[in-house]
Amino acid sequence: MADSNTRIVVAGAKGRMGQTLLDCAKRDPQIDVVGGFDVGEAVDDFLQKGAVLVDFTMHTATPDLARAAQKSGCPMVIGTTGHSDAERTLVASASKKVPIVMSPNMSVGVNLLFSLTGTISSTLRDGFDVEIIEKHHRHKKDAPSGTAVRLLEIVSKVKGRNAAKVARHGRQGDLEARTAEEIGLHSIRGGDFVGEHTVIFAGDGETLEITHKASSREIFARGALLAAKWAGRASPGLYDLFDVLGLRNSQKAS
Repeated sequence: MADSNTRIVVAGAKGRMGQTLLDCAKRDPQIDVVGGFDVGEAVDDFLQKGAVLVDFTMHTATPDLARAAQKSGCPMVIGTTGHSDAERTLVASASKKVPIVMSPNMSVGVNLLFSLTGTISSTLRDGFDVEIIEKHHRHKKDAPSGTAVRLLEIVSKVKGRNAAKVARHGRQGDLEARTAEEIGLHSIRGGDFVGEHTVIFAGDGETLEITHKASSREIFARGALLAAKWAGRASPGLYDLFDVLGLRNSQKAS
C-alpha cells in the first residue's frame, strides 16, 4: 500500500454501483480499498481513521453513515440520491467535523452540464421556456432524479424563481396555457437507461437543447473515486463535485 494512496471503504459494496466502484478502484493505482459493507452490517467494524467512506446505498441510510464517518474521523463521498431536507440537514451537521462531498451526480460530464445550464440560463433570462427531461432504467425508485432536481434548482436560482413553486411535473388534462415562469420536469422509466438528461430552452423561432447521455455506470464510479481523492485532502465542510473539479470559481467568474 503506497503512503500517498487514498484508502476507501465502500458502503453498498454488493449493489450495482458498489460493484462498479470496486471494479474501477482495482484499476486505479492511487486507490486502496480497505473495506466494504452493505446496509444492516456494523459500520464501525469497517471504518478506520482517515479512510474515505464512499456511500452508494440508499438515502435513508446516509445520515447514520455520516454520523459514523464523523465519529471515526473519516472523510465521506455521497453518491446516493433522493435525500429529504431532514436527511440533508443531518449530513450538513456531520460535515462540520469531517469533509463530505455530496453530489446528485458523480459524472464529470453531468457537472459540466450543470455549469453550462447556469451559463445559458443567465443569458436566456427572458423569452425562453425551460423543460427538463430525464430517463433512467426501470429499477430507479426516486423521481425526478437528483440530477434533474439540481438542474431545476440551477435554472430557478439564475432566473430568481422559487423552484418548488415553478416546477411542473408532467402535464395532463385541459390545462391553462403554459406560464413563462414554470419549469417542466418529466421522468421516463424503462429498459436499461443508465441515465440521460436534457435541458430544453424553447424560444420563438429557435430552440437550444443540451443533453448528457451516460452509457456506463463507470462514469459515476470514476467521479466518486476522484471525489474521494479530493476529500482525503480537504478540510471539514460540505462540498460537491463543482468544488472537486474547480468549477465553483469559474461559475462565479461567469
